Amino acid sequence: MRRISIFGSTGSIGCSTLDLIGRQREAFQVVALTGGRNIEKLTEQARNFRPDIAVCAEEADLPALREALAGTGIEAAGGRSAILEAAGRPTDWAMSAIVGAAGLEPGLVSLRHGGVLALANKESLVCAGPLMMQTAARHGATILPVDSEHSAVFQALTGEQIETVERLIITASGGAFRDWPLERLATATAAQAATHPNWDMGQRITIDSASMFNKALELIEAHEYFGVEPARIEVLVHPESLVHAIVGFMDGGLIAHVGPHDMRHAIGFALNWPERRDVPVERLDFAAIGSLTFSAPDTERWPALRLAREVMEIGGLSGAAFNGAKERALDHFISGRIGFLRMAETVEKVLLKISSDRLGNPTLDLDMVRAMDEEARALVDEVVGFPSDAGRF
Repeated sequence: MRRISIFGSTGSIGCSTLDLIGRQREAFQVVALTGGRNIEKLTEQARNFRPDIAVCAEEADLPALREALAGTGIEAAGGRSAILEAAGRPTDWAMSAIVGAAGLEPGLVSLRHGGVLALANKESLVCAGPLMMQTAARHGATILPVDSEHSAVFQALTGEQIETVERLIITASGGAFRDWPLERLATATAAQAATHPNWDMGQRITIDSASMFNKALELIEAHEYFGVEPARIEVLVHPESLVHAIVGFMDGGLIAHVGPHDMRHAIGFALNWPERRDVPVERLDFAAIGSLTFSAPDTERWPALRLAREVMEIGGLSGAAFNGAKERALDHFISGRIGFLRMAETVEKVLLKISSDRLGNPTLDLDMVRAMDEEARALVDEVVGFPSDAGRF
């Protein structure tokens, strides 16, 4: 029986993970569940899966969680330090699904157990890719990507040598505004951006899909995880979201990973790796699908992709600055303080305000990443002209 923990259990990835675990209960012992402010959902999950500990992100919510779990024998805790303490409990497999830079440190702590870290938190590799990979190597741990695109690349590379890879192609749906005229984007609202044509995801990642910041982060993630040069990583707009990634090899051959737009496939692959087991997702009918379409992304519509390429070239702490600025700009957009197009403009201004020497510093540790993240967020507030009450990691 494998010991598992899920960090971010009440989000869409966490709920999908527990759905799959619930179908193989005899194979898993749940050690820890951590969630956000949805105490009702966290309580339901804890009562169902009986972890040793359930942790809510905010200490203010702890009394409600304790009351809800009274008499169950499940330990209740709250706040940042409690999440890290839960991550420190030994596991064989852990899901890192806390949204944003806040997921970095719990993932690093979990890697010290030497097990498998299923990484749905792309920000960990964007902010501190070398630190994540070095920590995994030092403790004999395995990081398995759970983003559908990176899981697809990982699967396509099975039995292949990374030295033979000529190009990686990750796909993007284009999000909610894929077919909008450019002049209309300036008036786009957060509610409109939070509606995805294909995927069922949380608010923030769905808006990031519309702005293509999500794909920008995934470009950096692919570079950090697979070690492929930025120039050999491409993005294709693929409205059907059925081809998740394509790997091109030096002999001209291509291997594509095709599957339904259901995150339980990538989660199930990571959960059962190195084996494959049945996962309850749709089986595609290609005759019914009929055709698949692809196009090059318009960087005028999606400037985040250009910024990501600049970040990959700079390296060092630029990923932490990029992500911190992106997260804070998104806070302001959701709050209605800035428009949709100003998010990318703001992130670019922030990157220009920090010296290239500091951004490109090749030596980094967790404290340096934290400091750069906080500086970038503060600079966003300065550029926007409003304070934000959003938390930092």
